[in-house]
Amino acid sequence: MRRLILSLPLLFMPFVAAGQTAAGDWRDAAGNRLIAQDSASANSVPLWRGANGQWMAVQSRSESLTAAQRADAPLQFRALDAATVQSSDMQYGLAPNLQAHVGVSEHDWANNQAPRVIGSEVGATYSQGRYSLGLSVGTDTVPGNANLPRLLPGATPGVNGLAGFDSSTQLNAHGRLALDSNSGIDLGASVGRVHLLPGNLLGVNALDQKALSFGVDSGPLSGSIVGRTMQPQAGVPGAGYNPDRRWSSIDLGVTWRLPWQGQLSIGAQNLWSSGNSVNTPAGPEPDQSRTPYVQYHQDL
Repeated sequence: MRRLILSLPLLFMPFVAAGQTAAGDWRDAAGNRLIAQDSASANSVPLWRGANGQWMAVQSRSESLTAAQRADAPLQFRALDAATVQSSDMQYGLAPNLQAHVGVSEHDWANNQAPRVIGSEVGATYSQGRYSLGLSVGTDTVPGNANLPRLLPGATPGVNGLAGFDSSTQLNAHGRLALDSNSGIDLGASVGRVHLLPGNLLGVNALDQKALSFGVDSGPLSGSIVGRTMQPQAGVPGAGYNPDRRWSSIDLGVTWRLPWQGQLSIGAQNLWSSGNSVNTPAGPEPDQSRTPYVQYHQDL
């Protein structure tokens, strides 16, 4: 079932032929607001366009983990642990400047034996000339309530450095200022809650999380810096809440889209971090070790 959902755009391919006669009109109406087509790994399919300017499209994407991290992504996955991110989105143009979307995603790990992380998101984006602002609500979960095993010595392939990650919910905001047709500035913010499995090594039930991001792009080059902070959920008896118990980190990364449909990403996760992790037999929890990476992804 999950493969069917993530392959949703392929089911609509027969509709493309019916819409090819209006392909020129479509692009005039939707423009760059429809789908970000600058990524070679994204496949978008127009489905319908009404006389009143409304339209519908689906998009599928397969990317490396670091390239798939959006500017407002609230969760952190280890670049060395996860191989690819598969996602599908349904997009609907409500008005010339207003677009709604709903999507699903799947984070697969390098050895394909660890539990997947399944995400979903629904939101809307308003654009006006060079400016755009989007709001969305998202969830992520690990099916089967399974702990994420260690894949590499000394590295925990959990979410936000937590092997006991169970699920999360978050509210995201994303703004963009286009400097020209090939460059722009992105700002993102997210607030949410991370739920942990019972008996987790950290000894708490849930964590409140906040994230801020800043990104710039120019042609094939893009870079981003993301700051995150977590602390036990406030006001819950027995959850180990302490206002001084807090973990913060900053990630920095640069991605270069290559002419032959490849992507090269360089950066470091937890470039800076603060807070005292809990020492466990399996390692610190949450894992805030600095992790530099060089990652190449080729779209086939």
